[in-house]
Amino acid sequence: MTTPSVRSQCPYCGVGCGLELLAPAQPGQAVKRDPEGNPIWTARGDRQHPSSLGQVCIKGATVGETLSRGRLQQPLYRASLDQDFQPVSWDTALQTITDQIRTTLQSKGPDAIAMYGSGQFHTEDYYLAQKLLKGALGTNNFDANSRLCMSSAVAGYTRSLGSDGPPCCYEDIDHCSVAVLIGTNTAECHPVLFQRLLKRKKRNPNSLTIVVIDPRQTNTAKAADIHLAVAPGTDLALLHGMAHLVLRENGQDVSFIDQHTENYKPFFDVVTRWTPRKVARFCGIPEKRLRDVAELFHRRQRVLSLWSMGVNQRREGTAVVQGLINLHLLSGQIGKEGAGPFSLTGQPNAMGGREAGGLAHLLPGYRLVTNAEHRSQVEQAWNVPAGRISPMPGLAAWQQVEAMERGELELWWVAATNPLVSMPDLERVKAAMQRCPLVVVSEAYADSETSHYAHLLLPASQWSEKAGAMTNSERRVTYCPAYRPRHGDSRPDWEVFADIGRRLGFVDQFSYHSSAEVYAEFTRLTTGRLCDMSGLSHDLLAQEGPQQWPFPQGSAPTQTAKRLYTDHHFATATGRARFSNDKPLGLAEPPCNTFPLVLTVGRYLGQWHTMTRTGKVKRLQTMHPEPVLEIHPDDARAYQVEDKQLAAISSRRGHITAKVQVSPRIRRGTVFLPMHWGFTQDKACEANVLMHDQACPVSKQPELKACAVVVAPAVSVVKPVEQEMGRLKALRNLLTPALH
Repeated sequence: MTTPSVRSQCPYCGVGCGLELLAPAQPGQAVKRDPEGNPIWTARGDRQHPSSLGQVCIKGATVGETLSRGRLQQPLYRASLDQDFQPVSWDTALQTITDQIRTTLQSKGPDAIAMYGSGQFHTEDYYLAQKLLKGALGTNNFDANSRLCMSSAVAGYTRSLGSDGPPCCYEDIDHCSVAVLIGTNTAECHPVLFQRLLKRKKRNPNSLTIVVIDPRQTNTAKAADIHLAVAPGTDLALLHGMAHLVLRENGQDVSFIDQHTENYKPFFDVVTRWTPRKVARFCGIPEKRLRDVAELFHRRQRVLSLWSMGVNQRREGTAVVQGLINLHLLSGQIGKEGAGPFSLTGQPNAMGGREAGGLAHLLPGYRLVTNAEHRSQVEQAWNVPAGRISPMPGLAAWQQVEAMERGELELWWVAATNPLVSMPDLERVKAAMQRCPLVVVSEAYADSETSHYAHLLLPASQWSEKAGAMTNSERRVTYCPAYRPRHGDSRPDWEVFADIGRRLGFVDQFSYHSSAEVYAEFTRLTTGRLCDMSGLSHDLLAQEGPQQWPFPQGSAPTQTAKRLYTDHHFATATGRARFSNDKPLGLAEPPCNTFPLVLTVGRYLGQWHTMTRTGKVKRLQTMHPEPVLEIHPDDARAYQVEDKQLAAISSRRGHITAKVQVSPRIRRGTVFLPMHWGFTQDKACEANVLMHDQACPVSKQPELKACAVVVAPAVSVVKPVEQEMGRLKALRNLLTPALH
């Protein structure tokens, strides 16, 4: 007898591993149940999925335990934040939103409405959100938590190569001779890819050199042949110094540069000033180590560069991405097997969101709102009046917060994300939300931090309960079926957006019978674009398995890996890739006498983002029972904090407490905290309370990787912390009665 199972993509990180889900009622076995009595689906790696080849990390393996626990059951509403939530019908909830939209359109116009979405969306959710806001309402004020995650990669690819879209694939890990990991703790944040890299190294140690560039000796750095523990904020100078040495040693690919690139002279003029001695001092590393790494970036090598948040979440995030791409252009290391600049996406469908136009400056199919031809194409496809789509980019994530502060937003709709853990300067975000007349939160789980500041809560059907597509970091699209009934009275986000569209009078534009219809409409809009997926459909993906784009109409299904730019013709107006020539700026908030340390934040292997899902799994909680402050022994002595004792960490914006872990794994002058624990957690540690809001001027991505702090024994802030926790307990009590 065959065990009932379904295949899907893991809903956690951007690796996009394939999962095989086994039904709770397996032959000859008792049904497993979670602490609330809900039957548990068992997850294991899908050996047929070409991206992960049957591998799965501990988060993916335990995802079945998270599907029913602590869920939001029905719509809840309160007119003001000092009231208790009360259950309401879906009709009442949706009419409340519709009425607010109509009132706002009449009084302030469409730009007083904004939505903040998520890489947890399916592509269908993303797409209809764009159609609703940008097409029906006429505001580009849709942004997503990808703005905090990958927008610098988007901007860097676009400026250097002419379009978003990672040119590499996971098979390149099997073929590269050099793997440079910069700003990524791959072992904990993209563990299945990291294991693939380690297996490659173990099979043939001499065939691969691993370089890790990170201020901490992470689990990723432990596997490196060369670890450059650079000072925070010095990445661009390091990359310029490496380019300087490649040129000095004639490691550049002159033919490639002449035939396929532009803007070389300004780039050359900048990097020649970054001599090895200057760079080594600036970055705080030995000059010899700099030379060792630069020698690996050579036209005769196959160099694969992988990066993530440590590069993107920077004031100069776009510039650093382009600086890394510069090295690949300089040495011709792009568009060929085992080589290229490869951004590792943070979330399971952040790539799908980019394809669907899910940022405030984008439209579906890698189009731009500032491009008149692009706007016209989308307006015609959506059957909305010419000129309906605004030519101005909408409010990016942090700009939406600033607009609420100024009283300019009358409706803020948050969907599938938890900004009151993930945004910077959290106290400022809380205060801004209290100024907005209607805050709507669409969420699968009850008691997220953001729900405490909402007026209307909408129960969302999540992955496993709705059918849709997701795209992983290597541009591979996986169909995710609805293999469980919807929980409680929850609804898929795309259905909610379509319902609002119809209520606003756009009946023809938002009448769909299934998510497959939504996906078909979206893929038609990608025809002829770099991300052409016009040949994909739910049926094809379900029958043939995951497929990589480009996949134009008429393509044959295949598991063969695809790379972009193999002909060295790029998506720019000239067909040439473009060198950048940005000058290093360093940290937006460098340390000073008052705040002498640099705080950097990151993730733990067993937790995911804001813990709304992983926080419900006992095994994962046991792995990481609490957040700890990682600090160098010399700094611990200087600031009189002790191992396993509480320390207070303060910045210009606030203070928090955490248990200390004294460790030589981190640079002197730098401390580390995980970002997962929000104020609803037992071990509350709101790391992003400390972070500033300064962002990359190009990508609008906040510098969430560094701020200036000071640490001290926690006794000095016990009383303020107790007062704060009392306030938060009162907020939670307002929410709890309606949820239980």
